[in-house]
Amino acid sequence: MRKRFLKIFVLIASFIVLCLTDMLFAACNISTTTVTFVSYDVFSTVPLDTTGTITVDCNESPPPSVTIAIGSSPNSGGFNPRKMILSGGGDLLEYNFYTDNNRTKIWGDGRGNTYTMTNRVRKNRPWVSTV
Repeated sequence: MRKRFLKIFVLIASFIVLCLTDMLFAACNISTTTVTFVSYDVFSTVPLDTTGTITVDCNESPPPSVTIAIGSSPNSGGFNPRKMILSGGGDLLEYNFYTDNNRTKIWGDGRGNTYTMTNRVRKNRPWVSTV
């Protein structure tokens, strides 16, 4: 009786661990499209917009919650503004990535008035986010 109880307990415990493991880990693939920076007129006051996409595809159920964040700019040390440097030069150009079309939510890591993008990614239903 005791051996049988122990076997049943081990089977139930193993099943619970397997279920929890499925809920904690998901295999997700991430792909991106290129954000192309076009020529910029330094005398123009009109912002130039360009977009790229991030696609997250997960193969597990229940759907995991996925957060997409970006680190600070290595040239400015922050998020607002980000700065890029011309290869082989010293001039800096300010720019930013936004999570909304109105350019009000700066994409970052959630610190310093920046935003991340979070979504549940369902199996066979990729999440495509535009930046």
